[in-house]
Amino acid sequence: GGWKTDFQYHSVPFTDIISGGPPRDGIPPLDNPRFVDVNMADEWLSDLEPVISFELNGDVRAYPIQILMWHEVVNDVVGGVPVTVTFCPLCNSAIVFERTINGMVFDFGTSGNLRNSDLVMWD
Repeated sequence: GGWKTDFQYHSVPFTDIISGGPPRDGIPPLDNPRFVDVNMADEWLSDLEPVISFELNGDVRAYPIQILMWHEVVNDVVGGVPVTVTFCPLCNSAIVFERTINGMVFDFGTSGNLRNSDLVMWD
């Protein structure tokens, strides 16, 4: 446990950050997710099921919202590029980030904190 983050550097006031309830990784991220083909997914995913779709370098992924509701953060590699897919159920928004900075690949997770009712990640 505990944070190893240097909180000396920040871009928003700490008063903007509030606890969302769960501790760090209390909502566990998905690392290296497994995917199934459309025919297999058809057994448990309805035709109108909302997904976050993402394509990079010809590699296409669909991240079902029903799974993202329980995890919020997915660390994946799409089209050979390490990415993090995020979904915040409180504000119903999704963002995909490249997670390589200066040649170093970072993993992300949920901090358990919120800013303006949106998830705050850790790296």
